[in-house]
Amino acid sequence: MVARMADIWTQEDLSPIRDKVYTYLKDAILRGEYKAGDRLVERVLAEKLNISRTPIREALFRLETQRFVRTVPRRGVVVNEIPQAEILEVFMILASLESLAVRLAAEKVDGATETEIDQLMAEMDAALSDGNGEDAVELNVKYNELIGRAAGNPKLHEMLVDLKDYVRAFSNLSSSLPGRTKEALREHKDILNAVRSGEADLAESFTRIHLEKSKKAYLSGSMAAGD
Repeated sequence: MVARMADIWTQEDLSPIRDKVYTYLKDAILRGEYKAGDRLVERVLAEKLNISRTPIREALFRLETQRFVRTVPRRGVVVNEIPQAEILEVFMILASLESLAVRLAAEKVDGATETEIDQLMAEMDAALSDGNGEDAVELNVKYNELIGRAAGNPKLHEMLVDLKDYVRAFSNLSSSLPGRTKEALREHKDILNAVRSGEADLAESFTRIHLEKSKKAYLSGSMAAGD
């Protein structure tokens, strides 16, 4: 983890420190390093990252506007705890927005997109053979980025990324149905095949099925955790 944090500060780019801190903290929440109810103390984080408190404060404020964290009297900033009903609402919204994205992608598919899809599906096949869960997470990000570019609607893509991060942070999908990771990869492949073929209705149908299964996996994980 120390090396990973060091990489954040040594990147030779023009990103403000507050953006790097925001990215680091958000990723830490998504990875489960900081869980619901954990305190995020400015002083401790500033010492850990070897920076002043100001960018920490700015990053925490940004995370609070996105409901990843909240301020609790006498406790300070803590990672948010989201009720199950709200997660299910997000799944419902995702079903509509992601269905729209894959429909747009299928309607606009071109040679360049077909090549990207072929490359990504080859990587998915390799991950399915190797059973590497970490690769599956990375491929999920690549899938979302590909669909976002192919749909040609940056605002829609931004909304989807925010919602998916939200679900990933608070839905405990890591404790979902056994084999769900591989199953989700196969579902993404079905969607990509439909997009590549320009079959918008089929791509939309596969997407709704995928998200319904993801929702069921979340519910299964929640029951197993005693929620």
